[in-house]
Amino acid sequence: MTNQLKQTIKDMVVVGKGILAADESAKTAAKRLASINIESTEETRRQYRNLILTAPGMEEYICGVILFEETLHQKSDSGILFPELLEKNGIVPGIKVDDGLADLEGHPGEQYTKGIETLGKKLEEYKKSKPGFAKWRAVYSISENAPSDMLIKRNAGDLARYAKICQEHSIVPIVEPEVLIDGNHSIETCYKITEKVQKAVFDALKHECVMLEYTILKPSMVISGKQAANRANVDEVARQTIKCLKANVPAELPSINFLSGGQTSQEATAHLNRMHTLGEELPWYVSFSYGRALQDSALKAWHGKKENVEAGQNAFLKRAMLNSLATKGEYSEDMEKD
Repeated sequence: MTNQLKQTIKDMVVVGKGILAADESAKTAAKRLASINIESTEETRRQYRNLILTAPGMEEYICGVILFEETLHQKSDSGILFPELLEKNGIVPGIKVDDGLADLEGHPGEQYTKGIETLGKKLEEYKKSKPGFAKWRAVYSISENAPSDMLIKRNAGDLARYAKICQEHSIVPIVEPEVLIDGNHSIETCYKITEKVQKAVFDALKHECVMLEYTILKPSMVISGKQAANRANVDEVARQTIKCLKANVPAELPSINFLSGGQTSQEATAHLNRMHTLGEELPWYVSFSYGRALQDSALKAWHGKKENVEAGQNAFLKRAMLNSLATKGEYSEDMEKD
């Protein structure tokens, strides 16, 4: 078991590379396609996946791709199943395994993640697609009464149980506690909540005897709420995020791959880059696991048209390259210009 986990970590923790989140549910994929006036069907979703996952040379910047269940069984234009295509190109295929969100009883506005009871069975079914890793997302909204201690405790316990079950199936778990960017809260409030969440998650992982050296953390950044009046700048976001991680994340964890969580593509890249130019000694590899922040420009360039596939792929590859440079602190804003 540990040999397989060790190999997956080796393949996924590579300087200059990050993880692509392409695990949008059918509902979220429909929203993305609607933004370019394309109707969402199984075929248009396949074409959208094909655009991104067949981009030539993406393996230079991407070491793993989180897939949605539907995508596991879809084929590229060349007739190869997407997980097989990724593997052939030296990219580790992964799978989102949670069942989405449900309202937490007695706590209006708060949601927990469904699916822990059926997770083992689901991983057995996914085995034939040979995913090297999995992902489970927990969310925390910030308001006057949220997140509650009950939600923080429940999410931490479920994330830890999920991670343990994955490792028992020789699958590397990506643990994703996302403190949502929606709201008018300050960066100080975000820090306070993020610290509380991360502390609870690592206490729970320890309690479940999860092997941290075969675990990846996918956190949100410490950042002002999207509707906040005076939002913290790039420098402050990078400093507060690293400070929080250093206080709460054990050094044996190999990799931290941030989610973009509603940031613009450029913001997400700039924040990651600044974390690498602070002059801080980082005990883990710090990289990206972006979804929209990697795919947005590609979608806009593609517009669902066959003749625009190359333009869409080039836009995706440019974004992936800029984030690759950011993992080494080598990105600059000038590079955004065409």
